[in-house]
Amino acid sequence: MTMKNVDLPHLRSVVLAGHAGSGKTTLGEQLLHRAGAVPRLGRVDDGTSHLDFEPEEQKRRESLSLAVATFENDGTRITIVDTPGYLDFAAEVVSGFHATDGAIYVVDARGGVEAGLEQGVAIGRATNTAACFFINMCDRENADPTAALDAIRASFGNKIAPLQIAIGAGEKFSGFVDLVHRKAYTGEGAKETEIPIPAELEAEVARRRDQLLEAASEADDDVLTKYLEGEEISDAELEACLRKGVKESVLAPVLVGSAATGVGLRALLDAIVRYLPSPADEAPVQAQDRSGATVEVPPDPDGPVLVRVFKTSADPFVGRLTYLRVLSGTLHSQAHVWNSAKGEDERIGQLLLLHGKEQEAIGDLKAGEIGAVAKLAVTATGDTISTKEKPFVLAPLAFPTPTLMVAIEPQTKADLDKMGTALQRMLEEETTARVERSETGEQILVTMGEAHTSVIIERLKRKFGAAIVTKTPRVPYKETIRGKTQAHGRYKKQTGGHGMFGDVWIELEPNPGGGVEFAEKVVGGSVPRQFFPGIEKGIRETAAEGVVAGYPLSDFKATLYDGSFHTVDSNELSFKIAASMALKDGVHQAKPVLLEPIMTIAVRIPETFMGEVNRDLNGRRGRVLGMDTEDGMQVINASVPQAELFSYATELRSITGGRGTFTATLDHYEEVPSHLAEKVIEAHRKDEAAAGH
Repeated sequence: MTMKNVDLPHLRSVVLAGHAGSGKTTLGEQLLHRAGAVPRLGRVDDGTSHLDFEPEEQKRRESLSLAVATFENDGTRITIVDTPGYLDFAAEVVSGFHATDGAIYVVDARGGVEAGLEQGVAIGRATNTAACFFINMCDRENADPTAALDAIRASFGNKIAPLQIAIGAGEKFSGFVDLVHRKAYTGEGAKETEIPIPAELEAEVARRRDQLLEAASEADDDVLTKYLEGEEISDAELEACLRKGVKESVLAPVLVGSAATGVGLRALLDAIVRYLPSPADEAPVQAQDRSGATVEVPPDPDGPVLVRVFKTSADPFVGRLTYLRVLSGTLHSQAHVWNSAKGEDERIGQLLLLHGKEQEAIGDLKAGEIGAVAKLAVTATGDTISTKEKPFVLAPLAFPTPTLMVAIEPQTKADLDKMGTALQRMLEEETTARVERSETGEQILVTMGEAHTSVIIERLKRKFGAAIVTKTPRVPYKETIRGKTQAHGRYKKQTGGHGMFGDVWIELEPNPGGGVEFAEKVVGGSVPRQFFPGIEKGIRETAAEGVVAGYPLSDFKATLYDGSFHTVDSNELSFKIAASMALKDGVHQAKPVLLEPIMTIAVRIPETFMGEVNRDLNGRRGRVLGMDTEDGMQVINASVPQAELFSYATELRSITGGRGTFTATLDHYEEVPSHLAEKVIEAHRKDEAAAGH
């Protein structure tokens, strides 16, 4: 299927957002199939979906990354961007909103407002994206489209206006009433027929149409006056208010239907074309020019080239696939462009239109269009593409911060060689994952949650052949002393010829915040000066390895004050060993303690979960420092030991039904309670014994 060229008013781009399992991908598949963009209907449940085509998605039967599909509908070219509803993959939703002009929020008629929908609406509001709601699955058992509509209005306000109401629900669901034109339809697609409005629905139709009028009249002062004075508003006036109101994001209409059976899809397509904005309706984009000044760039195919890169997918066979939204100008296949984020020239190969997993080669992409290109050399997600003569930079995309930490290591020696490059390639497409080195020397993978981690691990193996295992990270404890003592270390070894001899007395004392400090006050040359470096080395190296539990010992001062030597057998090494012996012995007498990192965390949650989250923080040895309110969310500031936070991302999500998030930063070190310290020390002893020390 090849696409005809279309002008700006005949382009629409729509992101599908909503909670996992609300039927976004099935809706996308149906729209593609109806438009003839794909020869047969793909299904999520049997793994034949065109939009969920990664093996990990087919296995889980859910979207894990965004997918783009373009199709024609009565002379309008519509591009849909299907996004995952699962919260671990929120970055894909952010990208989807930045690529499109409008949004369809898909809601399950059996459930209320869930976390994935709230997240979508929050991103839509932050990006000021025009939107409609689609109450899906009205034909399923336990479906209640009326309750779903009321729940949406209760959560997001009265600007959410019913455009249609369902006729029946569950197996009795047969069609809908169009509240603008007061007409009822039953059946689907080509088999849709107009019927009289069912008598039992007349009161409901009048009540809901009034909700629609109230919301729509906000878009036009004259109509509002009429509405408030109780005058009749014509269908044409209402229609005009709806168009204006949706485009200006002052209202969002609600439609009903079933993606699985196709009921209501013709009306949904009609609403996309009729109400959601074309690129021509959109305000100019704000970008920075060469001098750093902010300029407005309108969506004009003949204007300067300005392109946003909103996703990168790494594929071992195709190489990188870069997803683009052209905001201004025209991008040609085989052209040279400028990546202003990297300050480098980039050659565009063959441009592609995407129909899910199918791709269609195309000569150019114009302002308002969405497509892809393979094998770009330097370009990454969030970059801006323009020309060297007229370079622009767009504001970077703001992705959520990952907070779940796992330690990773290769499964075998062979995997070790592949792991580095595999992770690097993986991070090109994962904007919300990081790999860092911890203080304990482990490699830490930081992700959005458990599902995110497991998908990354699966993809690393499938795409790059690197098998990786995960475990809980080690806490970077530290050791120190609270008491003062004097310790003796004597090392003597007699072999044929030269022996070894070193003998030292050192004084140990706490030195808060001072790291490891070495001093000497030897009187009368009892230890010659040339052995001091060896003694200091013995103390520093032993401190780095730890004495009590195998963690670095610091914040103490060691002073060498006496000792003895042998004119022939003494050397630097003998004194290094003697100093190490003295330190190990002395630490045990100097009230050794274990310190742990304490993090300051800010937890953002809806108010309803305050009690439970606070109780949970107490169970994690947390101390609540204060509360704030921010954008209607409660923010709890607390200090919590790092040891208690490794799995917090998962637990917080389960307590709050996915609505809670947190950020954490290292604040200070504090003494570990003795009953916990004993466990850490005991574990260290077992490891030592197992290693045969």
